[in-house]
Amino acid sequence: MSKVKIFADSTSDLPAGWKSQYQIGIIPLYVVFEDKTYRDGLDITPLDLYSKVESGGSLPKTTAPSPRDFMEQFAPHIEHGEDIVYISLSSKLSSTYQNALIAASEFPEGRVHIVDSLNLCSGIGLLVMKAVRAAEQGMSATEIVTLLETCRPLVETEFVIDTLEYLYKGGRCSGMQNFIGSLLQIRPVLKVVDGNIIPAYKVRGKKEKAVQQMLDNALSNVGEMDKDLIIVAHTLAEEEALRLAAILREQTGAREVAVAEAGCVISSHCGPHTVAIMYTKKASD
Repeated sequence: MSKVKIFADSTSDLPAGWKSQYQIGIIPLYVVFEDKTYRDGLDITPLDLYSKVESGGSLPKTTAPSPRDFMEQFAPHIEHGEDIVYISLSSKLSSTYQNALIAASEFPEGRVHIVDSLNLCSGIGLLVMKAVRAAEQGMSATEIVTLLETCRPLVETEFVIDTLEYLYKGGRCSGMQNFIGSLLQIRPVLKVVDGNIIPAYKVRGKKEKAVQQMLDNALSNVGEMDKDLIIVAHTLAEEEALRLAAILREQTGAREVAVAEAGCVISSHCGPHTVAIMYTKKASD
């Protein structure tokens, strides 16, 4: 049986050290400021991004890896006899998934498997770790894909945005929405549903109130949670993320509650001081 190599892209926002610890292949998306292009997580960090936005005033564009980018990363592993399972950013948010499919078609049939996460950020990371554990147990690439397709609709991803400014600059809310939201201190709480980002609800007042609502929502589902792994992700909000992780660790009894810093793609859309909670629900018997 061929060994299986797990790949994801830079939007999977894995906790620090997991890429090397679990030998996960990461394919970066691109961050484009005017005429300069950077590889997410390699040539540019979230701190760099925020500094450039503050100095220039405009947000960067983010673009998908090309089919050639995927082929160059996949080829050495295919040559060494490994099969590949790549878990992509939601196909409803990016062309990354389609480009990976094009790349997969250039290799012998059945060697490269492309899975649409229908998620983003560390919600993808949850599926990546499911795949890593399955590969460690000796499951085949086909078996891992079946497992991921079963787990995919069970991933819960919810996050609190501190400011509407980045959504406004990115064209995701109007100037009037931004003005009224800032005036009334409206904190949008976003959720991933079927691969799309939707506004779950809005909380008026301090950000802490919205974060508490998100935490309460997660804790209300403790009985349905898969206790293997919970991930708290953040953009320049490490202290708050660590606090949430400690509460979740204590009140859920999860085996692991990890903290991850979101990369440049999420940062460019959500802005600084965003926090998120991601977990997987138990599969029904």
